[in-house]
Amino acid sequence: MKFARTSYGVAAAYGIVTLVPLYFFIGKVSHDAPPPITHPEFYYGFIGLALLWQLVFILIANDPLRYLLIMPITILEKAVYTVPVLMLYSIGQVHKNIMLPSLVDPIFGVLFVVAYLKVRNLASKRTAS
Repeated sequence: MKFARTSYGVAAAYGIVTLVPLYFFIGKVSHDAPPPITHPEFYYGFIGLALLWQLVFILIANDPLRYLLIMPITILEKAVYTVPVLMLYSIGQVHKNIMLPSLVDPIFGVLFVVAYLKVRNLASKRTAS
C-alpha cells in the first residue's frame, strides 16, 4: 500500500508542479516548441484535463484499496499522451522540446502498473481470508 500511496502521491505532486505554470506560459511554449499554438482552447483544455487527473491520483494515494478499480485507467492515462507524441515526433510533426518531457509519463505508468499489482494482490489476500 505504501508503494501505491507514494507512487500516486509523487505523480500528483509532479503533475501539479509542472502543469499549473503552463497556464501562464502559452507564449513561451509557442516560441520554444514550434509551431505556435493556434488553438488556445485546446491548449488550456489539455492543461485543465491533465490537472483533473492529478486530483484522481490524490484520491488513489489516499486510499489505494478503495480505488483499485480505477487504477488500470490511470495506467492508460499515462500512455494516452506519450504514444501520440512519439508517433508525431517520428514523422517530424512534434518538436523535440515537446517530445522529451512526454517521456516522464511512461515512468509513472510503470510505477502505476507495479502499484496496481501490489494493491490487487493485497485485496485478493484479504478476500481469501
